[in-house]
Amino acid sequence: MTIKDDSKGSTTHVEVLGADFTAPSDEKDGAWVLDRDGAIKSEEQELKMSLLEGLRAYPNATWWSFCISLCIIMEGYDYAAIGNIISMPQYRERFGNYVGPTGNPENDYQFTAAWQSAIGQASNIGCIFGIFLSSWCQDRYGYRRTLQAALIALCGFIFIIFFAVNVEMLFIGQLLCGFPWGAFASSAVSYASDLAPTPLRGYLTSWVNICWIIGGIIGNAILKVFLIRQDVYAYKIPFAIQWVWPVPIFVLVTLAPESPWFLVRRGRLEEAKRVICRLASKNSPVDPDHMVAYMVRTNQHEVEVAKGTSYLDCFKGVDLRRTEIACAAWAAQATCGLPFGASGTYFMQQSGFFRRSCADRALVAWFAMMKFGRRTLVVYGLLFFVVMFIIVGAITGPATHSSGAQWAQASLLMLWVFGFDVTLGPMAYTIVGETPSTRLRAKTVGLACNAYNVLNIIAGILSTYMLNPTAWNWKGRAAFFWAGAAFLTLVWAYFRLPECRGRSYRQLDILFERKIPARKFSETVVREEDDS
Repeated sequence: MTIKDDSKGSTTHVEVLGADFTAPSDEKDGAWVLDRDGAIKSEEQELKMSLLEGLRAYPNATWWSFCISLCIIMEGYDYAAIGNIISMPQYRERFGNYVGPTGNPENDYQFTAAWQSAIGQASNIGCIFGIFLSSWCQDRYGYRRTLQAALIALCGFIFIIFFAVNVEMLFIGQLLCGFPWGAFASSAVSYASDLAPTPLRGYLTSWVNICWIIGGIIGNAILKVFLIRQDVYAYKIPFAIQWVWPVPIFVLVTLAPESPWFLVRRGRLEEAKRVICRLASKNSPVDPDHMVAYMVRTNQHEVEVAKGTSYLDCFKGVDLRRTEIACAAWAAQATCGLPFGASGTYFMQQSGFFRRSCADRALVAWFAMMKFGRRTLVVYGLLFFVVMFIIVGAITGPATHSSGAQWAQASLLMLWVFGFDVTLGPMAYTIVGETPSTRLRAKTVGLACNAYNVLNIIAGILSTYMLNPTAWNWKGRAAFFWAGAAFLTLVWAYFRLPECRGRSYRQLDILFERKIPARKFSETVVREEDDS
């Protein structure tokens, strides 16, 4: 591939395998005419790859996607440490209020429902602003620089929560920590989607969810270890451990390649070719020139449909439906009852069942889910949630005086978490990563993540009031509310969620442009040579 400057015009002349195509000098709105045969060959080759063939062809793509996803392990740890640290009596005694003898000394100090909501949701609020900022930075500066800046900022913000002397300082610290966490949440999914070939896309994007679970397991294990301490370091040390993560992750981010799709969108085609060579194995059948041609063809097709790349463009034309699906799929993690299902530690403690609890989200997620497709797992997963919540709510009465019923509720909640971790949990990341157009991916993922954050804030506040003994104190009866919310989410998924498994990004563009109904996505044929 060669690039030559044309000083007489506003174009850059490019030759790919003898086929000329031009790109306007404005990198944002550039449209390419390319080696069509090479692009078709590359797309066809990728679609025919099996999982093992994809791993052999792109081993480094898998490795670097895993490395960037380590940011989510750190974020999962942070959320677990901060989100569940309220279960520590030392933490509540230091920052909460004395509510009088409760029969259990560990429950004598509580946050008011208002402050518990504020502390619990501060990082989510910060995340909203961080996601909007990072999505803009990803389009302009790339994923690597965005993540590097976020890691540096996080190191500084941790000082605030570590040295907090009152609840107001805690709130500010957690609010600011939400900014870099937003960058991690949106960048990891988009980066995995950009690097992964079609056969690996579902696995690498769902790996992001597995990283979140791993982080949660580590965070809750750390809390359990330090729960035996009786001083302020019972909660300060888990905060301090957050300083361990950024340095090694910063090194990996610095060594990682930039997204080739980002480079193509910016008109940096030679760099995109070098990245593809770096991602592919030495014996890979992938032709870097053909792959760049395929990316250029997909980008050109999207430019012809919608030239803009602003947040407003996510809500125009065919991209409106794609934005709806991405936002609703990620927000479904909140509306399906996750704030209640994942609050098992606090719920069980307030119910008098557990004094000390390890993570109830520590069940292993399964990759075998990929063989069933995204849509099937989400629909049946939501149906499972509805049934579980109805049963949990129904046995709340007996659970007030029966340890057997308490065991049943605890077991059902753990089973719910297992169901979440093998259905909607990982599938939401995959759906969000592959549904947007390539040019709007960063911003659509950002909008989807914020849709989840907004609804998660609302759901988290409601869940806090439902479970807090100084507020509504619904205990297990809150499950009825979440059964209704999960049912409404199920209705949306059945009618609006398409199956995107095994489709190239160009094929997805065409399916959405043709306005194919969600239930017919998997059976509609799109040929490699089709342009619309």
